[in-house]
Amino acid sequence: MYAIVEIAGQQFKVEKDQQIFVHQLEGKEGDKVEFSNVLLVDDGGKIAVGAPAVEGAKVTAKIVEHAKGDKVIVFKKKRRKGYAVKNGHRQRFTKIAIDGITAKGAKKPVAKKEAAPKKAAAKPAAKKTTTAKKETAAKKPAAKKPAAKKPTAKKDEPKA
Repeated sequence: MYAIVEIAGQQFKVEKDQQIFVHQLEGKEGDKVEFSNVLLVDDGGKIAVGAPAVEGAKVTAKIVEHAKGDKVIVFKKKRRKGYAVKNGHRQRFTKIAIDGITAKGAKKPVAKKEAAPKKAAAKPAAKKTTTAKKETAAKKPAAKKPAAKKPTAKKDEPKA
């Protein structure tokens, strides 16, 4: 059984008894944490996909330790200007151990439904036309559209 869970803005594929490094979380070493933003759960071939999260599913974990990542050197330089800046950075991480994945309330995968037989479309009733309607339509003249005006060509006028 595995799950895809969002922890501190990143998505991780986790399994029981797995240890992973995530961005630093609040809490002390030994504390239990719970993640409810589970995006997918696979339970032996039964896959439940959330929209956006699977309802009722959660991942429980234990904080193992807080650590710092490797040092990263940031060096900026502009040649021929006498400008050089050197900075360092160490990202803080939390090592967590996954205790379990709970898929309660997970919706069952949607099986393909067979198309229900469509009912025969009801035929529209035949339109009844009366002679009165025909007569009124025949009496009214068709509306005329106004003729488009043609642009008039300007004659060359002598300049004063």
